[in-house]
Amino acid sequence: MNRTGLFIALSLALVIGVVFGIYPELDLKLAALFYDPATRSFPLKLNDWAGYARDGAMSVAWGLALPAIAALVVKLFRPTRPLLISGRAIVFLLVTMTLSAGVLTNLTFKSYWGRPRPVVVTEFGGDLPFVPWWDPRGGCGRNCSFFSGEGATAFWTFAPAALAPPAWR
Repeated sequence: MNRTGLFIALSLALVIGVVFGIYPELDLKLAALFYDPATRSFPLKLNDWAGYARDGAMSVAWGLALPAIAALVVKLFRPTRPLLISGRAIVFLLVTMTLSAGVLTNLTFKSYWGRPRPVVVTEFGGDLPFVPWWDPRGGCGRNCSFFSGEGATAFWTFAPAALAPPAWR
């Protein structure tokens, strides 16, 4: 991605964040599109195709990380052999995956950001009040909703693109 594309992507993210920050009810309206009041649930949660898409996206991410893990394991067991992937690429891929999906998302935000998931807010039959995305003071105790581990892992799939030759990016 060139600087113009990066600027556009960051600007778009900023605008979306500001809009949802100013109008938090948009978050509820968007979630309501996926909610079925008759069953008091989010049906896509049980949909096989949605599950395949979710699992498939995670498989793609791990498929991109696996060569780096394999190269590192081979190097640990056969230190005299040359690396299959550059050492910098291995470190970059594994550190960014660990920090983005692991530490930042699951250990930090999901553990310490008290925003409840849509399925447990009162608007969708739960017992916790809705909290806007920017407010960490919700009543959720653990595995809360700020952003998803799947979303962070999917976003990480751009990391290997940074290692591609410029003409391929």
